[in-house]
Amino acid sequence: MQNRNNLFQQAREAVSNVTNRKGAASQEEVSIAKNCINSARANASEEEQGQLQQLQQEIERHEGLK
Repeated sequence: MQNRNNLFQQAREAVSNVTNRKGAASQEEVSIAKNCINSARANASEEEQGQLQQLQQEIERHEGLK
């Protein structure tokens, strides 16, 4: 369970790094965030799945702002 929480937390932090940046995030940062989300999905609870979906949407919205 601890590992699952770590992956979920990493995904949240990675998305935050991209979306809270004052300048444009690099493509590498966006890719890292997406990878973290996908890794966290594998063992996420139903509630976490919903939150991960929201994080995915935040990344997609951010990419649309470029």
